[in-house]
Amino acid sequence: MNTQEVKRKLTAILSADVKGYSRLMGEDEVGTIHTLNAYKDVMVGLIQQHHGRVVDAPGDNVLAEFGSVVDAVQCAVEVQKELKTRNADLPENRRMEFRIGVNLGDVVEDGEQILGDGVNIAVRIQNLAEGGGICISGTTFDQVEKKLGFGFEYLGEQTVKNIARPVRVYRVAIAAPPPHFTTAEKPSIAVLPFVNMSGDPEQEYFSDGITEDIITALSRLHWFFVIARNSTFSYKGKPVDVKQIARELGVRYILEGSIRKISNRVRITAQLINATTGAHLWAEHYDRELTDIFALQDEITQRVTAAIEPKLVEAESVHFQNRSPEDLDAWDLVMRAVGHFWRMTRAENEAAIDMLRLAVQRYPNYAPGQSMLAFVLLVSNHVGWAPLGKTYQLVAELAHRAAELDDNDPWAHLALGYLACTARQTDNAVRDFQRALDLNPNFAVAYNFLGRAVAFDGRHEEAIGYIQQALQMSPHDPLIAFFYSGMCVANYFARKYDEAIEWGRKSIQQRPSFIPGHRILCASLAQAGRTEELRAAVARLRELQPDISIAWLKEHVPYTPRAIAHFLDGMRKAGVE
Repeated sequence: MNTQEVKRKLTAILSADVKGYSRLMGEDEVGTIHTLNAYKDVMVGLIQQHHGRVVDAPGDNVLAEFGSVVDAVQCAVEVQKELKTRNADLPENRRMEFRIGVNLGDVVEDGEQILGDGVNIAVRIQNLAEGGGICISGTTFDQVEKKLGFGFEYLGEQTVKNIARPVRVYRVAIAAPPPHFTTAEKPSIAVLPFVNMSGDPEQEYFSDGITEDIITALSRLHWFFVIARNSTFSYKGKPVDVKQIARELGVRYILEGSIRKISNRVRITAQLINATTGAHLWAEHYDRELTDIFALQDEITQRVTAAIEPKLVEAESVHFQNRSPEDLDAWDLVMRAVGHFWRMTRAENEAAIDMLRLAVQRYPNYAPGQSMLAFVLLVSNHVGWAPLGKTYQLVAELAHRAAELDDNDPWAHLALGYLACTARQTDNAVRDFQRALDLNPNFAVAYNFLGRAVAFDGRHEEAIGYIQQALQMSPHDPLIAFFYSGMCVANYFARKYDEAIEWGRKSIQQRPSFIPGHRILCASLAQAGRTEELRAAVARLRELQPDISIAWLKEHVPYTPRAIAHFLDGMRKAGVE
């Protein structure tokens, strides 16, 4: 090319290749080539439909350019949707998944070819995409953010091969939430590398391992975007300025920590910071014997993740509390509703339901709105604030719809499990709660409700184990009153009435108006023969639930036939008729 005739232009570049192409060819060359050619034909057709031009297509690669970056991203999404449909008809080990990268950048024209950093960046961010996924550059995101109805997850600034400066990268959420659902509205958190303060370089792998495990665990939470490891580890060994790092990564929250080893003991500290205000939202330290390093790594990861999830949600609910519901999008509405709900009073619960109904009405395809409304309605029924009655069918529809919209949402499966528990279908409840835990192994609330489900079936030993796990993982959980009352129920059915009374009192001390805690406390006091305490407890229960009766309990308290008789016996002894 004659340098005197260099022609440059700004264009949108789409780069694609096949994940695991060498494996596919190694297993079946002829079949792979046949599928590849068919899939390339699909891609070429869609590129042309979106006003693009195929520049080159060697091997398993496709390179195309578009005059409009919106057309380029729309085309990428349509390609992945179509190929996903076609892959569904193939055996799992023969599916061909393309990775796609889109960049808006300056290129050099060389006949029909395009060259330069604009192309190179598209190729590099393509390599960051998952099979069947799409990554876009920051220049692309800036142009399409408000123009497309897709969600975008910020992956931070990525250092890519042969590109001098880090590149902002976003993942496109193909099964997207509502428009404008970006990191500006859905909060991001960055986990900075835990600092090894031991003076022992060999402990570096331990501090790095804990950091990586926490990033992985947090990424399972659907409430938040979690910045990728490659971005946060670029700050390793550098002075920490939380606000500056937050600005550079585009995050609202920072989790940082340190590890200090002395002899055979280790102290691990962690703190969660609101980078916008500088406020410390949570801090904890853990002193442990360093015997089984991998077990310790798992324990700390579990405890930190379970502890900070409710703190993050609480902080987000405060973030939106002074704004009118008319100004809130789907994420904002759900967060604000959760903030109301976790205060666990009748009035706050009603406010949460109203806000969640608004979220479902405005955003019918947003799974968290559906799953949280189902969950809150079920809690309202269980507590005695608003019996389901005719709304039972609505709750069932909400829970199933949430799982259909996003089968990987643990709260959707929590709602399904709670629904099954309410219907006294213990096996189904256990299955759904376990599915929630498969999706998020650090989901303390799911462990609690799994324990409650088996407790309601009289299986007290299992119940105590599950609820103890919940308590260990999240000892200050907003739903801790449920945890305590669950332990009360389990001990009640174990005939350990004194222990049950202790847990029941903890439950109502935490939430004085928590009616289920008062009910099981009364039954426990009655069975223990503690008459004077029982008299005051029953009076308080009748204040909170004037219509309580044996008939009401039979209909609304979800104990199974193998357990209900013993519970009703305690309530009758307490004077309920």
